[in-house]
Amino acid sequence: MAVYFSIFLVIVTLVTGIVWVADKFYLAPQRRLKLATAQSQCDDTLSEEAIASITEPSALVDTSVQIFPVIAFVLVLRSFLYEPFQIPSGSMMPTLLDGDFILVNKYTYGLRDPVARQKFFEVSEPERGDVMVFKYPVDPQIDFIKRVIGLPGDRIIYRNKQLYIKPACTEAASECPEFEPVAQNFQAKGEYDDGISDLSRYSSQMPGRTHEILVDGQTLPRKANYFKQAGTAADEFVVPQGQYFVMGDNRDNSLDSRFWGFVPEENIVGEAVAIWMSFDFERGPDSFLPSWIPTGVRFERLGGIN
Repeated sequence: MAVYFSIFLVIVTLVTGIVWVADKFYLAPQRRLKLATAQSQCDDTLSEEAIASITEPSALVDTSVQIFPVIAFVLVLRSFLYEPFQIPSGSMMPTLLDGDFILVNKYTYGLRDPVARQKFFEVSEPERGDVMVFKYPVDPQIDFIKRVIGLPGDRIIYRNKQLYIKPACTEAASECPEFEPVAQNFQAKGEYDDGISDLSRYSSQMPGRTHEILVDGQTLPRKANYFKQAGTAADEFVVPQGQYFVMGDNRDNSLDSRFWGFVPEENIVGEAVAIWMSFDFERGPDSFLPSWIPTGVRFERLGGIN
């Protein structure tokens, strides 16, 4: 739906922009010229109604002139700067909760045209630990949000619920790095249990960034369902050039690169940088409110995303 809305927004901007230019440089001068001619040919002063009928543009032209600056601003803002998203998923708990509305920085990873999404200006590349919004490779019509774990050339192992990363070896390196476990420090247990799961919260230390993850003690590793890559073990992945390996912070409840592969660079939408609104939908068993109506605003969740 986001793709269709972008196309619709571009078309509306183009149409109203053409009308705006036509009115500014041709239609409006023609109306003023027509008014001057009418005044010179009239012995009496023209009434306000007559002047208005000559100088006022048609409804279509007037509407286009009024909305073009607004539409153009929205197009530039959501295509190249920031765009609000609401992705209903528990896969990024505890970093993101259902009901969080996020703000995505669209220019962090380079500027793209809003329709074909071809990059035309390079800015920077994703880094390990970034929370990234992207087009789901299996169905690009769907927006996904996950955390960047592996960069091009990295080797990733997820074994016994422990993450290991072997960074890509550069040509300039005198010695290639080895696999290093990503530190996970236990924080608490039972905060997010739903009566079925056995969730523990850990602090995970990615290079340059510390964030929190959830691990379900009752869920066994699903290696049989992992994405199969030739020449690697069932729980090992080698990130191809131009692609990224991503995972959800809710490690045992996330459909991510472990199961469907890698995120191509052209699928990237932007970096999730802040929660700008967060609604609470929890309600008691006797509540009569529909499930889609929030019960409150979680102001304490507003702010940057780690």
